[in-house]
Amino acid sequence: MKLTKQQIRSKILLKLKKQKEENRKRKSRKIKEKLFKIVDFKRAKRVMFYIALDGEVNTEDMIKEAIKLGKVVSMPICRKNRISMRPCRLEGATKFKKGLYGVSEPAVKKYISSNDLDLVVVPGVAFDKKGNRLGRGKGYYDRFLKKLPPDISTIGLAFDFQILPSLPVIAHDICVHRVLYA
Repeated sequence: MKLTKQQIRSKILLKLKKQKEENRKRKSRKIKEKLFKIVDFKRAKRVMFYIALDGEVNTEDMIKEAIKLGKVVSMPICRKNRISMRPCRLEGATKFKKGLYGVSEPAVKKYISSNDLDLVVVPGVAFDKKGNRLGRGKGYYDRFLKKLPPDISTIGLAFDFQILPSLPVIAHDICVHRVLYA
């Protein structure tokens, strides 16, 4: 019996919340090492990360190190009225506040064009080996990824239990080019 998107989402979100913090930190470090070794990341001058929610792969150390390496780092700002996202530049001393859906976002926004990005690091509730992605169900990332030029690399980050043999996919779902996991 195939599970629905909502059933998969519920099961994986529960596993994310129940995961021990020490395992999350250890696996997040391994994923960071993988990301920082790949050519797409090394070449990228402008990278969009996300701030982890509910036990997702922790990106804080990735963000700090990417800034130290001289990369222009941004994060998505969600806009509810348009169900859209815009990349907002981060700097070393960026102050944060709670934004839409409780996601941390910069208190002062310095937007950049999504077309200027070289790499987008993408969260997901689940992925499959083909790069199909199951998000939280609002469609923000699918809308954002659909508008990106095809030469901008997209990489999903996940824990091993978030990688499934296949996912239910519909026409507007957008996959990532690659998934890194530990």
